Amino acid sequence: MPAMKKIVDLRAYVLAGGEQGADYHARAGEHWITSTVIATPMSKYPAYRPTRKAFGIDVLGTVLVEVEAEDGTIGFSVTTGGVPAAYLVEKHFRRFVVGQPVHNLEVMFDQMFNASLFYGRKGLPLNAISGVDCAIWDLLGRLRQEPVWAMIGGKMRDHQPVYATGPRPDLAEKMGFLGGKVPLPYGPAHGDAGLRKNIALARKWREACGEDFFLAFDCWMALTPAYALQLIDALKPLGFRWIEECLPPDDYDGYRRLVEQRTHPIWITTGEHEYSRWGFETLLSTGIDVVQPDVNWCGGLTEILKIKAMASAKRRLVVPHGSSVYSYHFSIASDATPFSEFLMMSPRADSIVPMFTPLFTNEPVPEDGYITLNDNPGFGVEMNPELSWERPFPAVCV
Repeated sequence: MPAMKKIVDLRAYVLAGGEQGADYHARAGEHWITSTVIATPMSKYPAYRPTRKAFGIDVLGTVLVEVEAEDGTIGFSVTTGGVPAAYLVEKHFRRFVVGQPVHNLEVMFDQMFNASLFYGRKGLPLNAISGVDCAIWDLLGRLRQEPVWAMIGGKMRDHQPVYATGPRPDLAEKMGFLGGKVPLPYGPAHGDAGLRKNIALARKWREACGEDFFLAFDCWMALTPAYALQLIDALKPLGFRWIEECLPPDDYDGYRRLVEQRTHPIWITTGEHEYSRWGFETLLSTGIDVVQPDVNWCGGLTEILKIKAMASAKRRLVVPHGSSVYSYHFSIASDATPFSEFLMMSPRADSIVPMFTPLFTNEPVPEDGYITLNDNPGFGVEMNPELSWERPFPAVCV
């Protein structure tokens, strides 16, 4: 077997204009993600209560990471983090990647993670590491002429069921999705009237959707344990499948309280804003039913495979947050992931639009509620050649 090729370059770019892409919170014009009332940790401030865009949910932007092998083959990935993530990739992480054999994924992740402990561990630095890691997996697949799903164990199922996240679960049901997750409009800052409106909305969608179509609420870190328990109790007759990310990510004791005090077997799920195997080890210890790491944020594919192993050993589900093809390749090869998430990216959630539009020319989208992956090497997608990218921090390897 010939020696594996070495990496000769690592580059980071940002999308010129920066309005759409892997940062799916960055939406131009009127869009349900940024133009409607959704409960957030900032809802306690009246000035930032009307929309998530008001407090800057769209400021990070998309970053493209390219990694090049000595024969000129290029792997890539995209994630959020924009200019700050590009700086970390070019000015810090590059030294741990250039010169490495492409298959040294564990070494590269370990060095990037430990070298950034003094400022990292979670958040933006892990976004950047995730982008590098997924780009290397893409490169490895292209060199081996294998899809990522094949390199991590093969397909558990030929077609991956998906549920839809968006404000119109009734339309999602008509499109064939397995279920619908609705953004929660109101939190503690909206008082008892807001709680009543939440329940009225839940009842509306329960009556509009069939009994076999599951429903869930996405609470985006906005609640307190006491408020979440009230919401859980009120949802009992409506048959909601789960309540998601209802507390701030570091409130592990709060999640443990929800698991212990819930009045019916509704799932407690979270993990979109948790990072690394160590964060998820703590999260799993609370007893929550489903962990939801984002492949593009939690540390990349190398790290989510470890997270899955821990969760699977405890008989918990791993249903990644968003992340398009990066999630699909993981999910279709995972015994702990019976279904996946699809974010409705059309402004009114009334049609199916590729999640990372307009980045890729061939991004897979659900058909009749299922994602099907082809045998293309790496993550199987190609960049849209019409886009304009800028490299803000070209670096020389140290």
